[in-house]
Amino acid sequence: MSGIRERLLGLLADGELHSGERLAASLAVSRTAVWKAAAELRLRGVEVASVDRRGYRLSRPVELLDPVRMRSEAADLGVCLPRDLQVLFEVGSTNDYLDALSPPSPGQPRLVFAELQRAGRGRRGRTWHAPFGSGLTFSLAWSFAETPADMAALSLAMGVQVAQALRRLGARELRLKWPNDLVHDFHKVGGLLAQLRTEAGGPAHLVLGLGLNLRLDAAQRAALTAPGALPAGDLAQALAAPVGRNRVAATVAAALLDGLQRFEAGGFAPFAADWAELDALRGRRVRIEHGATTVEGVALGAAADGSLRLAVGERVERFHSGDLRLRPADPA
Repeated sequence: MSGIRERLLGLLADGELHSGERLAASLAVSRTAVWKAAAELRLRGVEVASVDRRGYRLSRPVELLDPVRMRSEAADLGVCLPRDLQVLFEVGSTNDYLDALSPPSPGQPRLVFAELQRAGRGRRGRTWHAPFGSGLTFSLAWSFAETPADMAALSLAMGVQVAQALRRLGARELRLKWPNDLVHDFHKVGGLLAQLRTEAGGPAHLVLGLGLNLRLDAAQRAALTAPGALPAGDLAQALAAPVGRNRVAATVAAALLDGLQRFEAGGFAPFAADWAELDALRGRRVRIEHGATTVEGVALGAAADGSLRLAVGERVERFHSGDLRLRPADPA
């Protein structure tokens, strides 16, 4: 990150009180410039408190994303992250940012993380909100030399990779909700969004985005919970001990890169058993909204092509898309 605003954030990230005079000296700018930069951060949702005649501080410390730290964390896992790795201070959507670039060559993926995302997107055109410092938003651009089998199930396979990576960090009870939500105790912790472009007889280009709540306060959970949907949750509730943002970022990114290689070689089959084990709704009565139609039944898990199998009376129906929710009478 560069610029006075970003450099000021780096100085304030420890959560301690810093005088305006010392901040101005460290940044080699005037105290007025510090005041303006703090005001700009507030406009972007960063809670910078001004303490009268004493200075500035963040409402709480935050571990800023750092490519060097991510690479170090990944190296501890025996993984080398892509050369093309960026941390942006602010972006509309990490998915849109990568999608606007020319696709990478096969074997040369791109990663982009953002501290502030103004227009993050979820499934079905919904907005994904990520209060500053509360989570992790990033996207991965990947090119398949040839379109692999079972592409419709790709987000399920990548959900397995993310869930297992977070479980290794200590989130033992993290599970998956079809097709691409990460849940803990029936609270939504995160979600995946895949955008795919294919060329006839040629490569397939993927942009895969992940939004993950790391730590939310009560007000943020309430604000992020959509009507009728699972309540918002965070990884902190699922972890036995805190884990830094850069470690989470490196661990999940490494898992996705490994998963994409496995998916390219074998499709969904290598992930199917793990997905079934992680399925949060299997055997539960659910409601799926598919276009203008609402269907209720018992969730039977994912089919080999990634579609949802739902027992409706005496028959089994399959759904390739739709909003899946627990029935009101079930725990949520």
